[in-house]
Amino acid sequence: MSEALVAVEAAGTDGSVPAASGARQFWRRLRAQRAALVAAAVVALLVLVALAAPLFTALEGQDPTTYHPSLIDSARGGVPIGSLGGISADHWLGVEPQTGRDLFARLVYGARVSLGVALAATVVQVVIGVAVGVGSALGNRWVDQLLSRATDIIVSMPLMIMSLALLAIVPSSFPRPVLVTLVIGLIAWGNIAKIVRAQTLSLKGLDYVSAARLSGWGAWRVARRELLPGLAAPVITYAALLVPTNISVEAALSFLGVGVKPPTPSWGQMLTAADVWYQAAPQYLLLPAGALFVTVLALTVLGDGVRTALDPRAASRLRVGTGRRDSQDSKAAKSATDAKGAKTDKEASA
Repeated sequence: MSEALVAVEAAGTDGSVPAASGARQFWRRLRAQRAALVAAAVVALLVLVALAAPLFTALEGQDPTTYHPSLIDSARGGVPIGSLGGISADHWLGVEPQTGRDLFARLVYGARVSLGVALAATVVQVVIGVAVGVGSALGNRWVDQLLSRATDIIVSMPLMIMSLALLAIVPSSFPRPVLVTLVIGLIAWGNIAKIVRAQTLSLKGLDYVSAARLSGWGAWRVARRELLPGLAAPVITYAALLVPTNISVEAALSFLGVGVKPPTPSWGQMLTAADVWYQAAPQYLLLPAGALFVTVLALTVLGDGVRTALDPRAASRLRVGTGRRDSQDSKAAKSATDAKGAKTDKEASA
């Protein structure tokens, strides 16, 4: 549990000043991690590109759905005409094989779908997981048993298989990005519900929560005023790590042909037909694959940085970019441990 949470607990119901201090400590720890800062900058740039996709394509003068048959060589099976996949002043990253659609436009619009679906699915997972976890911990024995068994069933479901089954039977007229968001969000909330339930049970035993319940507050008021601030750290941490997972799931579903359907661009959908063009038009495969790799890597590093900043006792799983402060702290801790051991040996010899 983070120091911000400890400060809020010590302050009772009025935790405005300690919460502000905890927020400053969080930002200080996050700034000490260079890798997390670089990852945050990359994520911010990707979000900016996704939001400003219409502006970028307007500057290029292209759109993601217009075919350009004059830019492909039909005699060679639809290979783009020109070097490097048809890169030119009008098509900054070349064109798509067989269709001639602009690759830059499809890439930036694909970012909107991939990031949008992942973020929206994460919100759905967090809302359901927090509601079920808190309800299970605060409810009576029968409610707890019912919600816990439902959570166990959700956790045991294989995400990809269930998603493939649900997406295959839904009519194609339903908006595909919305459908993929709902399917991922409604199937993968079990783990966060378990985390929230365990954390809520530990918070219930604290003095200020017990005092609030004894004062006559209802379960909803206790959860909103006393428990949810304490759940912020683990929920934010887990949500930050869920986003890259959801991006990978969306890309996999689109790659398998049950996700986002053409002509709506998606990075996973672009990879569906790109595997047969890796020799004739390698950029058609490398661009969406590289975008997925960079996005997932940046979000994973940022999520690990957020986890470490919220819980300073948890060591980072990434041993790069943690800053000089962390190394100094480690050296100081090691020196203190060595000094303590030497003192113990000296006392034992005496």
